[in-house]
Amino acid sequence: MSQEDLDIDLDAIERRMDGAMTALRTEFGSLRTGRASASILEPIQVDAYGQMTPINQLGTVNVPEPRMVVINVWDKAMISKVERAIRDSGIGINPVVDGPLIRLPIPELNEERRTQLTKVAAQYAEQARVAIRNVRRDGMDQIKKAKAAGMSEDDQKMWSDEVQTLTDKAIAVVDRALEAKQAEIMHV
Repeated sequence: MSQEDLDIDLDAIERRMDGAMTALRTEFGSLRTGRASASILEPIQVDAYGQMTPINQLGTVNVPEPRMVVINVWDKAMISKVERAIRDSGIGINPVVDGPLIRLPIPELNEERRTQLTKVAAQYAEQARVAIRNVRRDGMDQIKKAKAAGMSEDDQKMWSDEVQTLTDKAIAVVDRALEAKQAEIMHV
């Protein structure tokens, strides 16, 4: 085997870990903190024209005031489907249909709901940690294969340390993001 076959692609490992972080940020953005944000609609898909479609591809999403999200649905036939998708999503907002507009009044969060949301945020963070650890495991498997193909013990140790360093950094970023999101949720 060539030396190239014995090298581990740390960039690919780091990209995959960054992908887990990007997914976590998206999930955190979907958590309501008592302020209106168009990102709360990102995870919601609508059965439109025979396929699942994000709401922002069916209408214009605006935040005209701190406690209101407004969706201007382009196709009038889709209004009821968008409304139903929002109701069924579990985000805890009751849409109000007003002609082609769907208004989403964002209620104040009570203490119990804030506590629930911090637990949901912790679940999202744990999913990100699991994804990062899976990437680490894949990297360690690459190192074991390279060792079997003739990688030296010293190189194996060096690559293992590199993968572990990337993992530790990514987990630390997840933990900081979780702390920040929980503080944001609990801030009244």
